[in-house]
Amino acid sequence: MPSLSSALDALIVELGPGAVSTTAEDLDATSHDTWPLATKWAHAGMHPHRADALVRVTAVEQIPTVLAVATREEVPVTVRALGSSVTGQPLPVRGGIVLDLSGIPATYEVDEVDLTVTATASQHGGDLEDALQQRGLTLGHSPQSLYRSTVGGWLATLATGQFSSLYGGIEDLVVGYTVVLATGESVELSASPRAAMGPDLRQVFLGSEGTLGVITSVTLKVFPLPETQLVQTVALPSVRAGLDLMREQARLGLRPFLVRFYDADEARHAMADPSFASPVMFLGSRGVDAMARTELDTLLALAERFGGTVLGPDGAQAWLDRRFDFSTVENLLATPGGYAETIEVAHRWSRLEGLHADLKQALAPLADEVLAHFSHVYTQGSSLYLILLGRAEDDVAAIARLESLWSTAMEVCLRHGAELSHHHGGGLARSPYTRRSLGSAHLVLRRLKDALDPAGVLNPGKLGL
Repeated sequence: MPSLSSALDALIVELGPGAVSTTAEDLDATSHDTWPLATKWAHAGMHPHRADALVRVTAVEQIPTVLAVATREEVPVTVRALGSSVTGQPLPVRGGIVLDLSGIPATYEVDEVDLTVTATASQHGGDLEDALQQRGLTLGHSPQSLYRSTVGGWLATLATGQFSSLYGGIEDLVVGYTVVLATGESVELSASPRAAMGPDLRQVFLGSEGTLGVITSVTLKVFPLPETQLVQTVALPSVRAGLDLMREQARLGLRPFLVRFYDADEARHAMADPSFASPVMFLGSRGVDAMARTELDTLLALAERFGGTVLGPDGAQAWLDRRFDFSTVENLLATPGGYAETIEVAHRWSRLEGLHADLKQALAPLADEVLAHFSHVYTQGSSLYLILLGRAEDDVAAIARLESLWSTAMEVCLRHGAELSHHHGGGLARSPYTRRSLGSAHLVLRRLKDALDPAGVLNPGKLGL
């Protein structure tokens, strides 16, 4: 029979009594992340997803012990590090154990010949980027949560960064990693630099959100800092014109590090100018000086072809200077009755404009402002990022409004055949829609889960599992 008490007794023996906590303070603190809905739950004194125990590990070597004990006793384990998820990924839905990895000492080693860095999964992303830049290098991975997240979290959530149009998402940047399975076995997955010995098994755990294993160390690509970086701001006459410009840029094989296109509603925020009245695009090129200048000149010539007006670098540079700022969302969430949400999806070029229009129309009755921008450009399409801001009469009403925003947005995206997430992952927010989104492919995920986690203890209730 499953036994939480037996599992905790064994872990106290193995890890020491200080590693296990069942205090209300610790369990409440680990029952929410930075998902706006969870933030409002916390403000309202609600903790609907609460563990039975918190287990803190201080060394990678302790993780196999925790997972082996949990599997033996059939106790759920939900992994947590810095808790920066915005979709409820580290929230326990079946009680059990929250496994806190944030106390594992962060270490890294740079190989300047092979241009890689190997770090513990607990390594703080911003600290690593700062250290690399001191050596003239960069990860090329720059999510808005860079200074709030860990490298292990990037892999577990299939993250991408604001400069992905040049460097790619985390799936393009990862060289290899180690993962501990539910049984306590450790597995190393790598390619040097590419391998064709069967399937690319590195892909199995990327985006698995702790449902298939626990990532413990990561090797990522690094890049020399660019010789030149140039940015420009372009006003465009319509959403259609901006999407056509982005699509043409991708079709021509240009690789700007910065491509962000805001509809007219969000452009006012992006430009910090309430009177700004048209969609706007931020563009940037970096690299060898001559190539960066040529690329940006080409982009601006394309922009003029699609009716764009070059405004100068200030708008784009100001965004670069504040791109880690979460204050608009955080301040509104901190206000009684205030609510804010970010929902990022993706679709093909042929269907993006219609998706944008339908989402704006469907969500307008549920928020005071429905803002949207397009970024992360691919040859076939782009992401669409929504920011929803509003005020309700109290936090309980705000919670209901956030729930309605999610269900409405997901249903619109399903009708359009869009991807339900581009880079925030599934978590609790999207788990109810996972099977409809993945369709028959969800069978593969279920089979993997059965094989790698036969007791079903790892982060249950996520990804439709």
